[in-house]
Amino acid sequence: MPRRPPRKPDPRLDLSSHLLPLAALPEPFDPATLFRAAGPVELEVGSGKGLFLTSAATAAPDRNFIGVEIAHGYARLIAGRLAAAGLANARVIHGDAGFLVGRLLPNACLAGMHVYFPDPWWKARHRKRRVLSEGFLHQAGRVLAPWAILHVWTDVEEYFHAALAAARATGLFEPPREEEAGEPNHDLDYRTHFERRTRLAGMPVWRAALVRSPAAATVVRTTATASVTGSPPPRTSGSPDHRPGPGRPRADRAAPPPASDSGR
Repeated sequence: MPRRPPRKPDPRLDLSSHLLPLAALPEPFDPATLFRAAGPVELEVGSGKGLFLTSAATAAPDRNFIGVEIAHGYARLIAGRLAAAGLANARVIHGDAGFLVGRLLPNACLAGMHVYFPDPWWKARHRKRRVLSEGFLHQAGRVLAPWAILHVWTDVEEYFHAALAAARATGLFEPPREEEAGEPNHDLDYRTHFERRTRLAGMPVWRAALVRSPAAATVVRTTATASVTGSPPPRTSGSPDHRPGPGRPRADRAAPPPASDSGR
């Protein structure tokens, strides 16, 4: 059953400083221009309900954070949370992460990238839509500065190992390091809502940190036509909106529900 649509932000909030449509961004797009204060910029692919983006920006005011979310309702929800918290070091872009990373971002512009619980696209014929493909990871390596870290977390073991193999095939990352998740200090002390729900259900999570090596990138920004609205497939935002919650039947045993919730 589809989850409830996201709550609408308080209409009194001005979202214009925190919410940006992908179609409005220049090409190429320097993400540092979004922020008044200089600082390293990190990108979250598939920001869902915005827990990581809000928590990270609050905990590290000397760093700047951008989330990209394909679902408009969730992008607005995130922007509302950022605006309500008065976070000047965080923004959310509504649109397709594959287009943003592959076509708009310049080389070595990011100090970190986060991909948490991306849609696994269970059916074999849909797996080409997975965000953590070799093609996307080549572009991720291009936009990450040397020694920047790509964080990959998922509850799907097969996808985890496939993603690590794809990252290894690019030749742009050091051997993966395992990331540990500490014990939460409060009810929302998790990277994402999906992690919270997964761990509370007693299900395992696979985590890795991939350090960008100093090897030269072998790809350039693409000029191929791609969606800037984020609606048609292939989906590359990483948001797990086709996914069942922990404990529910996996989507490879039934047709996925309509996209309605990023699950975070």
